[in-house]
Amino acid sequence: MSQVLHTPPPSRVTPADDDLSALAARYGLSVSGARPTLGTYVRQLWARRHFITAFATAKLTAQYSQAKLGQVWQVMTPLLNAAVYYFIFGVLLGTKHGVPDYIPFLVTGVFIWTFTQSSIMAGTRAIAGNLGLVRALHFPRATLPISFCLQQLQQLMFSMAALIVILLCFGIPISASWLLVIPALALQFVFNAGVSMIMARMGASTPDIAQLMPFVLRTWMYVSGVMWSIDKLASKDNLPHVASVLLETNPAAIYIDLMRFAMIDSYHAGQLPAHVWPIATGWALLAGVGGFIYFWKAEETYGRG
Repeated sequence: MSQVLHTPPPSRVTPADDDLSALAARYGLSVSGARPTLGTYVRQLWARRHFITAFATAKLTAQYSQAKLGQVWQVMTPLLNAAVYYFIFGVLLGTKHGVPDYIPFLVTGVFIWTFTQSSIMAGTRAIAGNLGLVRALHFPRATLPISFCLQQLQQLMFSMAALIVILLCFGIPISASWLLVIPALALQFVFNAGVSMIMARMGASTPDIAQLMPFVLRTWMYVSGVMWSIDKLASKDNLPHVASVLLETNPAAIYIDLMRFAMIDSYHAGQLPAHVWPIATGWALLAGVGGFIYFWKAEETYGRG
């Protein structure tokens, strides 16, 4: 009998992960879609600043392109909202009593609140609503919520033009205090962008949040003094001190108050919360920096799954 010797097949040796990492590093390879360092991420965003501006402008232009009145709706929409709120709250509920220049007071509140509301709503859908773009191209994902906030700031500029006309029609003169609009809007933009980035990350992992946000924002609007004076309510004796502090330091109310103080001469400094500018700056830094870092930490997860 012949004896056949069977040579065992050579075993396949799987290289260790450390070996693969070393091999990739040796040839300059990196993980696709890996999160860059925070400093690198900031530089990447700055390098795409022209894209952010162009994307925001294109979105704004296309927003009402199908409507017959076109871009007129950029001014008409907040004005119609203000008219509805005036009838319901100012006339039926009587919140206009005791508030000087109530219509400029109301319109300013509606316009500034709409800026925050629209920025947060757009930010919530920034990733989930643009998955095709996110999956097709490699770019810092924070450009999307920032672009949407910039779009809403551009939208606000149209509303501000209408607001100036309303102020002049009601006999409110142009004054040097109007220059305070610039730092107030800058702080509000940073705050809005930060909250938008927080909501963009949450909306990317849980799309149902976009359905919940209108109810959250509507509740927030009612406690932000858009249609009524927080100063008058906070001065009532039957209101707990904690509630007064929460109402006065509400970030949305803070930015509305600053804009009213800047543009309406009958809205004086005594109606502002104490240390209003440091509070406004603190909210902007907390939301802006915190929201940016929170969004950046999940950079490699957007568009996957």
